[in-house]
Amino acid sequence: MDALSDRHAPTHRSDATSETDARLVEGRKGYAEGSRSSHEGLLLPIEVRLARRRPSPHKNSRSILRGLLMSTTPFTQGQICTPAARKKLSFLDRFLTLWIFLAMAIGVAVGHFVPSTATLVNRFQSGTTNIPIAIGLILMMFPPLAKVRYEKLGEVFRNKRVLGLSLVQNWLIGPVLMFLLAIAFLRGEPAYMRGLILIGIARCIAMVLVWNELAEGDTDYVAGLVAINSVFQVLFYSLYAWAFLTVLPKWFGLESSVVQIGIGQIAKSVGLYLGVPFVAGFLTRYGLIRLKGEEWYRTRFIPRISPITLVALLFTILVMFSLKGDLIVRLPLYVVKIAVPLVIYFLVMFLVSFWMGKRLGANYAQSATLSFTAAGNNFELAIAVAVAVFGLNSGEAFVGVVGPLIEVPALIGLVNVAFWMRKKYFATETKSFTVVPVEDAL
Repeated sequence: MDALSDRHAPTHRSDATSETDARLVEGRKGYAEGSRSSHEGLLLPIEVRLARRRPSPHKNSRSILRGLLMSTTPFTQGQICTPAARKKLSFLDRFLTLWIFLAMAIGVAVGHFVPSTATLVNRFQSGTTNIPIAIGLILMMFPPLAKVRYEKLGEVFRNKRVLGLSLVQNWLIGPVLMFLLAIAFLRGEPAYMRGLILIGIARCIAMVLVWNELAEGDTDYVAGLVAINSVFQVLFYSLYAWAFLTVLPKWFGLESSVVQIGIGQIAKSVGLYLGVPFVAGFLTRYGLIRLKGEEWYRTRFIPRISPITLVALLFTILVMFSLKGDLIVRLPLYVVKIAVPLVIYFLVMFLVSFWMGKRLGANYAQSATLSFTAAGNNFELAIAVAVAVFGLNSGEAFVGVVGPLIEVPALIGLVNVAFWMRKKYFATETKSFTVVPVEDAL
């Protein structure tokens, strides 16, 4: 009996080895025929070697290995996950930071050496609205809002965790942080302090669309969050202004201010800077998709209008800096005094919001959207309120005008920080490859 076992044992081992080798050859053959990604060569041989190396006394060994793979690489049956093809950057995109700083420098130079420029631009003024800047902002926001899949906005509002986090960041953390920074850095300059507080309670509804676009954030989420901030702004800005300028300063031994702001005034600002591009983007998407189809709209129309955002951004920056170029040169210390708390605010809000989004389980695009929505502010509304309540030549209005000049370079820098954070903390999202079902690998 022992002799019989000894005689047949090599045969059994040989058969098992041949069967495994046959499976290996068959798996590699199928893999070689179907390989389309450079990452596939790294994945399949490792799985096969694991299968060969691991003893399989259990009937459910394949299930165990399948669970191991699924825990590290999510996939669906037959799904092919190839790396996202990153589009080649245009000349304008590639050197965007350079163009922005160049536009800022040209604007300051024009405003300082040709003072009549400000007079010329201010001729196109309607109330507190500068028409050239308003046109630049509307054109700037149109392409991002034309990309929004409005039919998916319901999913944004159903994500209660992300929505709740955004509301906490925008309507609790942001205003309180700016209030504390204002009284810490500008206690001796009450007008500047009030101007900074007005900025802190004016949540961003315009430029955030551009920063989100540049940082490759989630266009659907940013549209939903901006819409919510707009509604909250119309309903609660007056209440916040009363609380932060009239009530809270007394608690810190500071002089309070009586601020009377009508809801109609706020609604006008929101309607102009957000309502117009929102309606234009929605009607454009709805009409052209019905006329030409979604494929044409996504692959032909959107690439053609995308450069409008960057061109309009550069135009707006140039106009803004030319209006206050002479002031920046003549009063640099005052500008720095206002810039310090603003830069701290942008940095803290951005990093804290990114960390909160990551802890909540948001992906990179959602975290970037949350961060830029929380870090940005509605300077147009803050300027309009400051001029209406305190006057055109007031310190509060001066802070509102200087604010965007600080925000532009700061947020451009944070776009680059966002890309660095994606590479460091969200690297697994960009590493995708073809997943071969385990049954075929074995």
